[in-house]
Amino acid sequence: MKLLLLSVLAALAAAALCYESHESMESYEISPFINRRNANTFMSPQQRWRAKAQERIRERIKPAHEFNREACDDYRLCERYAMVYGYNAAYDRYFRHRRSGK
Repeated sequence: MKLLLLSVLAALAAAALCYESHESMESYEISPFINRRNANTFMSPQQRWRAKAQERIRERIKPAHEFNREACDDYRLCERYAMVYGYNAAYDRYFRHRRSGK
């Protein structure tokens, strides 16, 4: 009886491990890579133009603290100081006195 039970359990375990579901075959249907010609076809030219225009607007109306942070990111010592004390303190230390002196 034990031998029959063990053989049934072994058969069920083998069937469960060897079963190939439909989900495992989906990865073979579509290649994750597309060629260069089709890379940007999901966006129409109108949508691309609108996205570029919105990016230009965002760059123009960026808040002052964002400009300060970008200036600090370009200077290595300022960036290190900002990791410890914050971007406002780092910008004040490295750039604020230069702006007020002009």
